[in-house]
Amino acid sequence: MSADEKVRVGFAGAGRMGRPMVRRLLAAGHPVTVLELSEAARKELAADGADVTSDVRDLATVEVAAVCVFTDAQVRDVCLDGGLLDTMPPGSVLIVHTTCSPLTIELLGEYADRRGIAVVDAGISGGPHDIAAGRLTLYLGGEADAADRARTVLAAYGDPILHLGPRGTGQRVKLLNNAVFAANIGIVAQAVAVAAELGVPEASLLQGLRHGSGSSRALDGVASAGSVAGFTGNVGEFIGKDLAVVRQTTAELGVDLGALGDAHRVLAHLLEPARDHSGAESAARPDAAPGPQ
Repeated sequence: MSADEKVRVGFAGAGRMGRPMVRRLLAAGHPVTVLELSEAARKELAADGADVTSDVRDLATVEVAAVCVFTDAQVRDVCLDGGLLDTMPPGSVLIVHTTCSPLTIELLGEYADRRGIAVVDAGISGGPHDIAAGRLTLYLGGEADAADRARTVLAAYGDPILHLGPRGTGQRVKLLNNAVFAANIGIVAQAVAVAAELGVPEASLLQGLRHGSGSSRALDGVASAGSVAGFTGNVGEFIGKDLAVVRQTTAELGVDLGALGDAHRVLAHLLEPARDHSGAESAARPDAAPGPQ
């Protein structure tokens, strides 16, 4: 596929992250069919210019299908139990944006291989504003040819698009990106606690760190929010969800997070309310995808 080629795209999970992706795909000239169970959501997506359906069989002619649901379980439900992989034609490409276990990617890949469908995991770093600007960072795992075919579609909202290795690599790098981001917040939280003992106000510490060698993207977010508590209150839902995936996945793979895990534990008391909220949100908004990352 060339960069200018228009591709028939199927999309499942047009929520907080997915809907701006659909808009960018439409703006790039790709015909998009969105699989959506909510009638109200279908009306909104149709107003954006997408074809909408509640029947997976309407995706039988797509060349590329993207999945951007909220959880690992929902990925398996849509792709396997929901029949997406059974519906997609041989030669097509499945793109998985959802932060999930590399083991889930392998499960989908093995099933898809038998049907002649390629699977590309495309972990994301960024938020809806990055999608709208076409600068969402994408971590790709998969065969080179499949990654190239996926890139034709992903270029509508992704830059940079980084092909990092075989299937599952995108998810592994994405999980580590989240682990480092959360660890950075944990380190800032610990620095704030030490600063208090030294008589330094949090605002003063954040102002100083932001302009020094201890700065980071996580620190910028904390400083912009005014405090660690304020920042985790804003994004804790997504951080808590993604850290749960990190812990579960590393445990399944027998990997020790080491000092990353120590930094995460500093955040535990701040993320606890968000973790409860995350459960409610994931039930209410199953089509949403991870936010700031």
